[in-house]
Amino acid sequence: MNQTRRLLLSLFAALVLSSAVTARAATGTLDIYFIDVEGGAATLIVTPAGQSLLIDTGFPGERDAGRIAKVALEVAGLKQIDHCVITHWHRDHVGGVPTLAKLIPIKNYYDHGLPQTIAADMQAEFIEAYKQTTGGNSITLKPGDEIKLQRSPKSPPLKVRVITSAGVVLGEQSSTPQIRPCGENFEPKAEDTSDNANSIAILLTFGRFRFFDGGDLTWNVENRLACPKDIIGAVDVFQVDHHGVDSSNNPVLARALKARVAIIDNGPRKGAESQTFATLKSDPELQAIYQLHRNLRATDKENTMAGYIANEEEACQGNFIKLSIAPNAGSYTVTIPAKQISRRFRTR
Repeated sequence: MNQTRRLLLSLFAALVLSSAVTARAATGTLDIYFIDVEGGAATLIVTPAGQSLLIDTGFPGERDAGRIAKVALEVAGLKQIDHCVITHWHRDHVGGVPTLAKLIPIKNYYDHGLPQTIAADMQAEFIEAYKQTTGGNSITLKPGDEIKLQRSPKSPPLKVRVITSAGVVLGEQSSTPQIRPCGENFEPKAEDTSDNANSIAILLTFGRFRFFDGGDLTWNVENRLACPKDIIGAVDVFQVDHHGVDSSNNPVLARALKARVAIIDNGPRKGAESQTFATLKSDPELQAIYQLHRNLRATDKENTMAGYIANEEEACQGNFIKLSIAPNAGSYTVTIPAKQISRRFRTR
């Protein structure tokens, strides 16, 4: 390939990316992509001003990093990831960082603090790879911190606030004791000593629209989000905690959130478990449940309707779910592009 042809192709690629960003910015929507990393987590938020926030990066290797980069570059039209939050130190959340950083620039990293010792549920090689990739320049988030995202002049106010980090809930001074009796029907589980309980949880607000992502928070910490004080309040969309496993998704929290839409980032044989599904189904406020995968270990009745499942088979194409909030934040649309299925919901 001669130099002129290379230059023309480079200019064409830049034009395509520029057009994509311009077109998306013109719509004024806030877009959230739930990327299929098959039981890990990768949630990409793109503002009307074109800034981006990625929450978690899936498993190590090329598959998940490739899927995230494809959505970011080709679908969302990004040139970089402005902010990347790692909710906790498990391989299905932090593992994709080094490979992804080679596919698309990542400008700022956030976490709940690098571990002083490597616990049994962590793998040192993935934490070391993260440290090497970030150059040790990640930002430790604490409850109450905000990640500043640029907003368009005519867009509603946009805020991303940290609700939990390192086991501490907003308004608390300490993570201990983890189990704190509260509420008439208080039912604790055994104390969770894994890093799941340390997950960063964020609340995104865009005008009237509200979205909660709790990472892999587990039962006892979730209880503290709702009792004795409802820390979060009602939301429109809930990214179901911990891929929808039953050690998380305390009904006390689910009732407090009053979500209209729940999205489960599960894999074909991980997450979207029966107790969690029953908890969601019993919520009178909930209008729709979406899953990244059909749970192949469960019956049809323990999965949402087929049209709301992005990937039906275990050997899948990695289809994503897209959430678009209208420019005035008065409504939002959930779409599974691969199925050409969309549904619009009104913001609370």
